[in-house]
Amino acid sequence: MALTLQEVRNNCARARRRMADARAQHWAFGAFNLDDQATLKAVALAAQKTKAPVLVEVSQGEVDDIGLMNVRDLVDNVKYEYGVEMYINLDHSPSVEAAKKAIDVGYEFIHIDVSQANHDATDEEIIAATREVVEYARFTGALVESEPHYFGGSSNLHTETIDYEEIQKTFSTPEKMKEFVEATGIDTFAAAIGNLHGKYPVPKKLDLGLLQQLRDAADCNISLHGGSGTPGHYFESAVKIGVTKVNINSDMRVVYRQTLEKVLVDNPNEYSVAKLLNKYVVPAVQAVVEEKLTTFNSAGKAVV
Repeated sequence: MALTLQEVRNNCARARRRMADARAQHWAFGAFNLDDQATLKAVALAAQKTKAPVLVEVSQGEVDDIGLMNVRDLVDNVKYEYGVEMYINLDHSPSVEAAKKAIDVGYEFIHIDVSQANHDATDEEIIAATREVVEYARFTGALVESEPHYFGGSSNLHTETIDYEEIQKTFSTPEKMKEFVEATGIDTFAAAIGNLHGKYPVPKKLDLGLLQQLRDAADCNISLHGGSGTPGHYFESAVKIGVTKVNINSDMRVVYRQTLEKVLVDNPNEYSVAKLLNKYVVPAVQAVVEEKLTTFNSAGKAVV
């Protein structure tokens, strides 16, 4: 059922207040990708058990598979069923048009990332698209997130090691961040400090000194994409510095698949895959989410 405009605005206003709370109280929202209903249930159960606020996020591929409005309805149903504080984030929206559609159906968080669809997008093109989404989002109050360049990696399990000399070329700089925030009016800046999409054979390393410089450079929220495969102490330090949103996807997907593969082998005569998902996969993914929420210092911070 579609939300009324006033309900959407109320949700967005609350989300905005809660991001301010996160920054003031030094905790971060975990933003967890929604692959299917089992994943959503795992996130909801983790949020319920830890009493933590959460974001459920969908990329364009997940939007295409599930549907913008279906995601809105699924999250609203789960939110009320489990009594949790939960919002929706549109992750890496490749176009202004796609971002506007998500704003129209009431998503509280919007990440516009035209460089994902066009890695060669110019600074001017990225700024213009981002500013257009910021202006449009004022109608509902949705929070807009972006960054001035393409963010590498993918949400798969990678076999190659991380070439830090290469990814350092795309690290955020305080000067560029300040310019971008002022030029676009975004609410949240997606920082690049060693975080990288996907899960790799070696742990990721975050440049916390650079993160502090970014925090000092502009008065906006800061997010970290590509949080999977990162030792927890980095996040504990990051939230103290002022990060208020951390995206997690690959850690969940790897556990989901590995658990499902094992239980299918262990239960060759069970053809109700949904039963196996609920009994084994959901708890496995839930455990991953719970660990992240504790690391982000968001456990116990929910306001329902």
